[in-house]
Amino acid sequence: MKHTIAIVDDHILIANALKSIISNFKDFEVIHISENGLDFQEKIKTKSLPKIILLDISMPIMDGFETAQWLKATYPDILIMALSMQDDEQSLIKMIKNGAKGYMLKNAQPNDLEKALNSLVKNGQFFPDWAASKVFTSIREDTIDASSKLNLSDREIEFLKYSVTEMNYKEISEKMFCSPRTVENYRDSLFEKLELKSRVGLAVFALKNGYSD
Repeated sequence: MKHTIAIVDDHILIANALKSIISNFKDFEVIHISENGLDFQEKIKTKSLPKIILLDISMPIMDGFETAQWLKATYPDILIMALSMQDDEQSLIKMIKNGAKGYMLKNAQPNDLEKALNSLVKNGQFFPDWAASKVFTSIREDTIDASSKLNLSDREIEFLKYSVTEMNYKEISEKMFCSPRTVENYRDSLFEKLELKSRVGLAVFALKNGYSD
């Protein structure tokens, strides 16, 4: 039995192109297409729930962020693969926080999409290399006491919580009542302790381990 997919994207040509591409995949099939989150909500009143949603981020009426948040609260078992035109960290962090289990750029090759979908089903997640994907495979699902095991300071933990937000480093420094350079020091220290290389990795670690509000 094939894994079912719903596409939520306001660009109908792109959505239909994705459906055509996926029709050639051995283990997947598209069961319906919606133009935005609200349209999807209406559609599933009469149609089946999918296993996977390919979810565009930028849409009118109800965008990908709102839709992911609603799905997380209403149908948490559905696997959300966010679709974007840009590899921007803020959107990635927000989508992860809202429940996305995968992130895919729209300029990906068809075989990369198939591999991503297979990874999503097999591992419960798929994120590209730039999104510090090793964080998702190396950190356990249960919360660990990272503050004691990794010797994190109270200020580093405070910075971790802010790393999940959409604030830039200057704004974080204002919240923490310190200089931007001090914030960079906290960041670099966490990079070393957690063996990470990006803010996305820090945000994912924070979300996985309960260091977020």
